[in-house]
Amino acid sequence: MVKVGFIGAGNMALALIKAIKKANLADSIYASDVKQFRLKLVEDETGINVTPYNKVVVNESDVIFLAVKPQQIDKVLDEIRDTNKLIISIAAGITLKHLADKLKNARVVRVMPNTPCLVGEMAAGFALGPKVKDEDVKIVEELLNSAGKAFLLKESMLDAVTGLSGSGPAFIAYLIQCLIEASVEQGLSKDIATELAERTALGTAKLLIEKGLSPKELIKMVASPGGTTIAGLEVLIKSDVRNILIETVEKATKRSKELGKK
Repeated sequence: MVKVGFIGAGNMALALIKAIKKANLADSIYASDVKQFRLKLVEDETGINVTPYNKVVVNESDVIFLAVKPQQIDKVLDEIRDTNKLIISIAAGITLKHLADKLKNARVVRVMPNTPCLVGEMAAGFALGPKVKDEDVKIVEELLNSAGKAFLLKESMLDAVTGLSGSGPAFIAYLIQCLIEASVEQGLSKDIATELAERTALGTAKLLIEKGLSPKELIKMVASPGGTTIAGLEVLIKSDVRNILIETVEKATKRSKELGKK
């Protein structure tokens, strides 16, 4: 096991800390943050070591997660610039080149996580800097997979990951909201429509994953000839919803690329 540190103790960091601790993957965990109330919250909820000093985290850790906002990252990188440890950045839009230029002796990894990490269902992509070793990759995979599922990709693919799984929870939530509103119009109460829609989305995802079904196979399973599902699907198929969703992901991916160039 390794000693793990977090610079930044926000919600994503807290979720990862809980997952890593639950999976018993770390000998020790340290976290730092500029906000004292966040440190107290993290300490109370996890029992890990907390400190207001980033250098304490670096000194006490083998692997350090950078979980700060992009606008704060350079200040942190300058502070820890001499480290040669394994650095995992979850700061949005911060490239491997930027990390490697600032941390010339470190082994750097860039991760695009997503908000379902908060409930242990993260879908993430990660890319490796030039100095990362084979044993580092195994450590990164174990730590990230404790909170969901992470895929090793080329950095150029992380923008597509952002467009799909990074932004995807908001897109799926929008579709769920539409289903709720449609069901209320058909007479259901908002409370019941909400729970039915949420549980339908959850159950559908579990069916696809746990039964190894493709979306097409699940559609075929549900859509009996001449039945209610076919009637509804005909509306979807005749509409432009497929192209709208493609354009939605494309636009989010494009914006991710634009932000990465700033």
